[in-house]
Amino acid sequence: MEDLLRSAVDLALSMGAEYAEARFQLDEIESIILKNGIPEASVLEEKRGVGVRVIFKKALGFASTDRASRRYILEATRRACKMAKAASKYVKAGVSMGEGELGRGRFEVKPRIKFEYVDMDSRINLLKEADKLAEEATEKAGAKLPARILTLDTMRTEKTIITSDGAEVSSITPRSAFLAFMTAYHPQKGTAQRYLNLGEVSGWEAVEKWNLTKLLKDEAHTLAKVLMEAEKPPKGTFDVVLGPEVVGLACHESSGHPGEADRILGREAAQAGETYLKMDSVGLRVGSEHVNIVDDPTIEGSFGFYLYDDEGVKARRRILIKEGVINEFLQNRETASVFGVESNGSARASAYNREPIVRMANTFLEPGDYSFEELIEDVKDGIYIKNFMEWNIDDLRFNQRYVGLEAYRILNGELEGMIRNPALEVTTIGFWSAVDAVGEDLEFQAAYCGKSDPMQGIPVWTGGPHIRLRNIRFDGGR
Repeated sequence: MEDLLRSAVDLALSMGAEYAEARFQLDEIESIILKNGIPEASVLEEKRGVGVRVIFKKALGFASTDRASRRYILEATRRACKMAKAASKYVKAGVSMGEGELGRGRFEVKPRIKFEYVDMDSRINLLKEADKLAEEATEKAGAKLPARILTLDTMRTEKTIITSDGAEVSSITPRSAFLAFMTAYHPQKGTAQRYLNLGEVSGWEAVEKWNLTKLLKDEAHTLAKVLMEAEKPPKGTFDVVLGPEVVGLACHESSGHPGEADRILGREAAQAGETYLKMDSVGLRVGSEHVNIVDDPTIEGSFGFYLYDDEGVKARRRILIKEGVINEFLQNRETASVFGVESNGSARASAYNREPIVRMANTFLEPGDYSFEELIEDVKDGIYIKNFMEWNIDDLRFNQRYVGLEAYRILNGELEGMIRNPALEVTTIGFWSAVDAVGEDLEFQAAYCGKSDPMQGIPVWTGGPHIRLRNIRFDGGR
């Protein structure tokens, strides 16, 4: 494959391209879907092909093929060059590739338990058992669990990337993922829903570690308790303690997305939205000195793990917000050339037939030194939101709303009864500026981040510790 990719790069240069890049990508995905205890589908999908990207007189061309042979790869290269040459007649500012630490090498994540060692019946039986225990736990708490969807995925991605300016990297990455969506119901209490997503770069050992039977049983029991016992939330101004699940989501949505350089340049406005940040926002204070948000693809085992991005740039830890101040944006080589900086390895593509664009990997708030007990002991009248049921944010990533699921009243430093669906509505700067203490724990959740058109969904982690916010206004919930 390396020889074929080099041939594509060489052909593009011979046709006058200033820059050429060829990427082979193979994605193998095996999925099981269980709906209300019944196997809904078992899917085996393979996507394999080569994408070629070229720049001719500052115009970009991209083409792909699902036939990994010399003939079709070179045909795709000619199409990419033809497209770039046609576009070059009309471009003004144009496109160029900025600097970055280009890599040469191979890396492979080797699973301890290979996916093929676990047969389909064993996987289905695991989901059935977890589903049954979840249903029983809900009924024990006095509610029903009429709607349940469980999905178990095993994935393997293989990539090779060669560029005309020296990058040559290959990788093999296995991933395990689990998704649960449950709806609890009671005729007098209504409904409550729980969405749960787990994922790691790992073999089957990750699934074993998650202990899905116990996890689903506990989650369903808590969901039923929320439905049956939670009271209407109070109205007024309160101190708030947020759990890692809510913190991680806020990091992703109100720090990671606004800091994507292509979004700042307006290139995602019609697809994934805009941002409140500008090109000159580095140095802007958006939070308290306790807020340090990073995006790090190099965390071993993380769902968004990689060591080289899809432009061949070496991955590194990106510090998005440092002590409450915007520190850097997520950059690929194209945007880096506009901003006059080096790429920080943020280019990712979801498949061989998608162009690498600026993406997050694992976005989280760095932990502090407070225990959970210390966070709540100084709260006289407050609210603890452990996780969320729903959320939304505007196109500028500025006005946001998080509706809690498992949540409690805090009185005189102690957790009291459950409250139902407290709605935290706040601006991005208002949210991060209200942080006055950060916990010492650190937890991650998996997600698939969507962006671009055609849509590209990529695996990421969101995370953080518990945090405390002061003086947050609540309207009393629904």
